[in-house]
Amino acid sequence: MAHIRKTIRENIVTTITGLSTTGSNVYETRYFPLETGNLPALIVYSNEESVENYTLGAGSRSMERTLNVTIEAHCRGTSNIDDTLDTIAEEVEEAMCTDVSRGGNANDTKLQLTEYEFDAGSQKTGMARFTYAISYATKENAVQTGI
Repeated sequence: MAHIRKTIRENIVTTITGLSTTGSNVYETRYFPLETGNLPALIVYSNEESVENYTLGAGSRSMERTLNVTIEAHCRGTSNIDDTLDTIAEEVEEAMCTDVSRGGNANDTKLQLTEYEFDAGSQKTGMARFTYAISYATKENAVQTGI
């Protein structure tokens, strides 16, 4: 089995696939060559994970974790890039709050930060980066399953 963070990331990809603006252009990787035919698109990846508390229990300790997951929205156009990114943001944020437990694998999902970048060069692209903090717990010796 895979680490539960992979399960959580896969849940996010499933959750945001099929949104009105980005459709099936959702990729679970930090690096994906986005070309005009792939836009608008969403890219999902993990940034960092912190472990804050260890709790003694029968057999092994439990670990409280916070996983930061980024969803990047990419779009291209000659005008209204801000509007397109705001529409994508609305769709992503509403989809992400439909199940904050990420399919029963997490305790909570919270939007922490939204950032925007624009390239006014020949490509006229825009990007919004949504950083979500996802809290969950695992046993120290069984990280593929949440508790």
